[in-house]
Amino acid sequence: MSTATTPTRTAPAPAAPGPAPRPPFPLLRHSLTLAQRNLVKTLRTPEQLVDVTLQPVIFVVMFLYLLGGAVAGSTEEYLTFLLPAIMVQTVVFASVAVGVNLNTDIQKGVFDRFRSLPIARSAPLLGSVLGDMVRFVVSISVLLGFGYALGFRIETDPLSALAACLLVMLFSFSLSWASVLLGVMARSPGSVQGMLFMAMFPLTFGTNMITPTETLPGWLQWWVGVNPVTDVMEAARGLLTEGPVATPVLHTLLWSAGIFAVFFPLAVRAYRRKT
Repeated sequence: MSTATTPTRTAPAPAAPGPAPRPPFPLLRHSLTLAQRNLVKTLRTPEQLVDVTLQPVIFVVMFLYLLGGAVAGSTEEYLTFLLPAIMVQTVVFASVAVGVNLNTDIQKGVFDRFRSLPIARSAPLLGSVLGDMVRFVVSISVLLGFGYALGFRIETDPLSALAACLLVMLFSFSLSWASVLLGVMARSPGSVQGMLFMAMFPLTFGTNMITPTETLPGWLQWWVGVNPVTDVMEAARGLLTEGPVATPVLHTLLWSAGIFAVFFPLAVRAYRRKT
């Protein structure tokens, strides 16, 4: 008597798991993580904020009480003219620290560690710039608060005042990429700071920050007219004190887009070649 055997069925092998889905916007996530690192570093060394807290106060006091009576006839009127321009000057100067801190991290080998991480190559640069944006916020807040104590009043509305602050920060964000480019290429933090300050002084003081444009010599009026920082100052004045707005705001936006379009790819390319 024969016994029939029933064939056994083998279960199919489980399919190999596919690659895990990549989270969206990795560049933004990595940049924000590195920006948080820079923010923590700043909070642990608050003396890094001296230039954006004490410096604008010194400039306001010095120019207001030395030149206020001669230029505007009274310190009250001159404060309305001066403070928006000092706000722009301070934030523009604050962009120098982006390149200096970046070069310091490169010299210490911090960016060698970033290179070994599975992150976008431009994330450390973008994180450095975004992390320093807190310096711009601190500077504007301190300056407006001090100006209010001296008698400065916003003559428009809160939305226009917020637009003025954001416009100044946008321009400085774009200008920061020139600082990043030099921070990547220079050999030492001191050389970055020296070269950037040499560029920032004619950009900030070669404007109508202290006196109206029509009181300047003809050759200097030409420079003031083509200087992008002048447009930012005029836009800030208009948004804070009911002056002309449309043209200087448009020029500021165009300058910001142009500066970013030039220096952002140059900075990323220089960083990739160096690392």
